[in-house]
Amino acid sequence: MSVRHWCLKAAGVASVAAVTSLLLLGCGGGKKADTDWPDTPQTRVVVSFAPLYCFATNVAGEDAVVKNVMTTTGPHDFTPTDKEARLVSRAHLLFGIGMGLDDQQLELMKKGSGNAGLEVVALSRKIPKDKFVEGHCEHANHAADHKHDDDPHVWLSPDLAILMVNELRDVMKWRDAKNSEGYDRRAAEYVKKLEALKAYGVEKFKNKQDKRLVSFHDSLAYFEKCYGLEIRGVLTQKPGQEPDDKEMKKLIRICTDETKPTRVIAVEPQFSNSTSGETLRKELVAKGVKNPVLVEIDTLETVKPEDLTSDWYEKKMRENIDKLAAALE
Repeated sequence: MSVRHWCLKAAGVASVAAVTSLLLLGCGGGKKADTDWPDTPQTRVVVSFAPLYCFATNVAGEDAVVKNVMTTTGPHDFTPTDKEARLVSRAHLLFGIGMGLDDQQLELMKKGSGNAGLEVVALSRKIPKDKFVEGHCEHANHAADHKHDDDPHVWLSPDLAILMVNELRDVMKWRDAKNSEGYDRRAAEYVKKLEALKAYGVEKFKNKQDKRLVSFHDSLAYFEKCYGLEIRGVLTQKPGQEPDDKEMKKLIRICTDETKPTRVIAVEPQFSNSTSGETLRKELVAKGVKNPVLVEIDTLETVKPEDLTSDWYEKKMRENIDKLAAALE
């Protein structure tokens, strides 16, 4: 199942159940609009999840107020409620990634809010199509007409993060033209930080002779491309779903390839109960692979609310880079 398809499926059943209660809000369902916004003329911005909060707050400065929707539940599994509908009922802008990742949730929030003037923006819309990467293919026979949806984890590349920051800047300027100078200045300052983040990773990885790894789920394609890494396989086709015997045997064959052995296995903190990474590591030990190791890579899809600050994205990305660089040889 492709990334997009299982994202939609994960949200589908619960989202349909939530539609009725959400739509009641847009039809005067009796609940008062959320007042958790300052009584100021600032532009009110809502974003879907944590990386976009960092992008938006760095552009917004004092000219806009930014609120984040998803925290400990990420976009693959989040279902909006009337709380989120009330929040966006007074917002001016609602930003998401798009690409089948958070489209459905954003649409539900807008419908439920009754906010006809709300502008919903998928930030991926300004990423050139040739920058997208297809989801990882696990099919033995990949026919010419066999299509995959594009991997939506674009925020894991500082290069693409810069494009999304520029789109945030342009939309905020469109909505709030009188403060255009401030949006331009702050976006330019933040882009420099993202360029430094890119350079930091390039420097960390440049002398590594072995840049091969197995990713936990189909999420690191843009991180791989940005930093010149090589994803050799994917541990879980869907986070939380352990690989079956056939999938595990295939990964073992990939990792024990005599010409290109793979010893680094990425796991994710959001799925600490998963045993598949350790199972694969033990199998590689038994097969004689030298020093197979697990390394924790956070895909930044979830966050504890108290940890979310304007520099959270940069800190977490540097942590990912440092951990992986320490594991690679």
